[in-house]
Amino acid sequence: MSYIKKPVARHPSLQANSLGLTVRDYEGSMSTLCAGCGHDSITAAIVKALYELAIPPHMLAKLSGIGCSSKTPTYFVSGAHGFNSAHGRMPAIATGANAANRDLIYIGVSGDGDSLSIGLGQMVHAMRRNLRILYIIENNGVYGLTKGQFSASSDVGSKSKRGEKNTQPPIDPVQLALNLGATYVARSFSGDKAQLVPILKGALSHKGFAIVDVISPCVTFNDHEGSTKSYLHTRKHQLPVIQADYVPPKAEITADYAPGSVHDVKMHDGSTIRLRKCAPDYDPTDRRAAWSYMVERQRSGEIATGLLYLDETAGTEMHAAAKTVAKPLSQMPFGELCPGGAALAELQDDYR
Repeated sequence: MSYIKKPVARHPSLQANSLGLTVRDYEGSMSTLCAGCGHDSITAAIVKALYELAIPPHMLAKLSGIGCSSKTPTYFVSGAHGFNSAHGRMPAIATGANAANRDLIYIGVSGDGDSLSIGLGQMVHAMRRNLRILYIIENNGVYGLTKGQFSASSDVGSKSKRGEKNTQPPIDPVQLALNLGATYVARSFSGDKAQLVPILKGALSHKGFAIVDVISPCVTFNDHEGSTKSYLHTRKHQLPVIQADYVPPKAEITADYAPGSVHDVKMHDGSTIRLRKCAPDYDPTDRRAAWSYMVERQRSGEIATGLLYLDETAGTEMHAAAKTVAKPLSQMPFGELCPGGAALAELQDDYR
């Protein structure tokens, strides 16, 4: 509940990292998401990754757009910098912030609606510039905040809460990232922390654009027509006495399976997704092979998870490409940032 203040309680056995901080120091406010939401599992993985890397909270900047996913930054590292942008505009805000202060570590949290629909152009250009950021897509295939419409990642044939079938092909952020030249590409499942935490740690250490697509179950809007346990069926057959809407609490969905294996995960609505974890001998440095692997898995009805592609050179990061000054703009005195009209006139004379 948003009105309940999160209690401050530290167990004596909690271990501190090299900064003297415990896991509790990387937590944020109480979550207001539905009980059992995969997004909260992602939050827990982010907290663990930041704690293990001993990242100073004041050196972290967390950004988001609009949607259920965009509430996530509130739930980790209260002591960090934060900005909640307009729908789909988070990458532009992140680019501006990074241009002004390259010393901060940036985490952008978005959703499949926020990034793959209205914000697709924004995300593509941040990727193209090789902005140094951990860009997380909490992918649940629906617009959860606006009651479950199809998103751009919804699979063909999947049904909405009203029973309508999706007929449009999905946008796969992993294949998109591979095609556009992203230098760190990974996918995981929210309930598989053993895989997700190391992926996030690698992405936070990467000196370029690191995209991590995380399949994250929506407990409220992934129920299908025909299920006797669906909300639609219940509302058709119930006798309402008051106007109310109740989302029953659900258990977190977890997954634990070996590298190279396939694992079926049953969702809250009874449907099943099939995950395939990359084998130990999988080569993430071959972009063409990674693309072929993704296509093969898609044809087999599987979702590939793990570190799918890594450019070990990290490519040309945005500041190197733009030849910006080494000193962050945020640390420059006003006189240097705005030298006045005379300096501008002199600069213009050079181009006449």
